[in-house]
Amino acid sequence: MPPLTRDQAQQRADDIQAFYREVERLQEEQALLLPPEQLDRLGGHHQRLLADFRAAYDIDQDAQARRLSLSMRIASLLGALALAASLLFFFYQFWGLFTETAQVCILAGSSIGTLLLTFLVRRRDPSGYFCRLAATLAFACFVLNISMLGQIFNITPSDRALLPWAAYALLLAYACESRLLLGAGLVCILALIATRLASWTGFYWLDVVERPEHLLPAALLIFLVPLFISQARYQGFASTYRVIGLLGLFIPVLALANWSNGSYLPFDDDLVEGFYQLLGFAGAALTIWFGNRRDWPEVVHTGLLFFVIFLYIKLFDWWWEVMPKYLFFLVLGLVAVLILLILGRLRRVQGRKGGTAA
Repeated sequence: MPPLTRDQAQQRADDIQAFYREVERLQEEQALLLPPEQLDRLGGHHQRLLADFRAAYDIDQDAQARRLSLSMRIASLLGALALAASLLFFFYQFWGLFTETAQVCILAGSSIGTLLLTFLVRRRDPSGYFCRLAATLAFACFVLNISMLGQIFNITPSDRALLPWAAYALLLAYACESRLLLGAGLVCILALIATRLASWTGFYWLDVVERPEHLLPAALLIFLVPLFISQARYQGFASTYRVIGLLGLFIPVLALANWSNGSYLPFDDDLVEGFYQLLGFAGAALTIWFGNRRDWPEVVHTGLLFFVIFLYIKLFDWWWEVMPKYLFFLVLGLVAVLILLILGRLRRVQGRKGGTAA
């Protein structure tokens, strides 16, 4: 059997569980009667297969294990954030007690030590939860290292620090399969490209928020990465790229749809805002269609979220001042019902297409 990714192994395990549930129903309905020896032979084969998957990929073999895995992921995330916050406050509370030499040694030692700890835990933790926790702590140490070394040696703050932060986050993300660190690295890349564009157009890099359009090129590139560089080996990485890319596209459009002063477009304020409002609606609708066509649920959900946000903001602009409040919220509720009806119709059409294809 060719080597599998963890996602493929988990899908195979889920299919095996679903197969036995359906066989049990078919036997109760007298629609399928298999000899006991054949079922035993098949069961033995599947048990060996699942055991191999558990040993090699640490899969969730049933629904209970999947729920526990979700709880472990949440605990790992909260633990990583808590440890990073603890480290940050520890540094700031006791930092002044150390000499400059000691400060440099502590910063270098913490970064190197947490990195070594991460790779040590990675070798001993097949589940990956403790490895990702250690990796998040290592990234927090590295960010503090760069930031506080700049303060110690009075280095002028610069957006160039985003480059090593992004590289380090991506290194740890791919080494430990951490979507949190992947997201952090992509946000650093998004901010770096936006600040570089702002600097090239004459703005100070910290004033990048005054021109949200600087985020658009980098966001589009991030969204397109999984189309050209396969992320199949890494669970959830492709969806993380797409969600970060869409956020980088829609948030600036949302801002400019209500604040035209941040746009480079040399038109009247109402015209600029109207253009970005139309772009927001069209982009969200296109995102929903494209995500549904490519079977990317995270893209569909993100597009739907921003479509609703754009719609509700527009309804607020039109009717909040002229309608009684009860009527305004009634309209919002009716709009939600209309959206449900449209999505339900699309779901039925998609189901008929799937049935025809089958």
